[in-house]
Amino acid sequence: MSGSNVLRSQHPVCPLPFDARKLDGISERMILSHHENNYGGAVKNLNKVEEELSRVTKDTPGFLVAGLKERELTFTNSMILHEHYFGNLGGDGKVSGDVAKRLARQYESFAGWEELFRATGMSLSGGSGWALLEYNFQTAELCTYWSGNHTQSVAFGQPLLVLDMYEHSYQMDYGAAAAKYVDAFFRNINWDEVSSRLERAEKAAAVLGAR
Repeated sequence: MSGSNVLRSQHPVCPLPFDARKLDGISERMILSHHENNYGGAVKNLNKVEEELSRVTKDTPGFLVAGLKERELTFTNSMILHEHYFGNLGGDGKVSGDVAKRLARQYESFAGWEELFRATGMSLSGGSGWALLEYNFQTAELCTYWSGNHTQSVAFGQPLLVLDMYEHSYQMDYGAAAAKYVDAFFRNINWDEVSSRLERAEKAAAVLGAR
């Protein structure tokens, strides 16, 4: 008996939205390896997992379904977070506009928010995980979150700024010197993209009736 689930379309590996040769302090070799092996691997594995899930039936053992669903969540979030990470790079690191005002208002100053975001990222150095600035639809606030294992994230939020703190993001360039990588990350943030994400989130919040 074949599975009753509809096989989804294969997820594509999206190209980098910037010239990898022009990042400041993050090498072309590093970013291409990250994009091809870590992000690309997550997308390819997600496609394989979804193929297997399309074959699930009422007779499939529960432990197999649970394992596949866990991998589906892990690879889905890895794909999404990596695409946001690459999407918020390629800029000049200069912040302005509504996102800067919102962060300054919520955290007493923009520097206050940046200090917390950097500290969140550095708390993951030597390990693995993500530092995330998210729009929380439940509270309509811009919140800084810690996320590990591609599966720990706020339940009702939109990523605005994503910092990958897995060692594969910086080890080739900086070894264990994660702070230098975080410095380089801030020099390359595309704040226009972050602002666009905030604008889309606020429009979605209005539709959703979020607070």
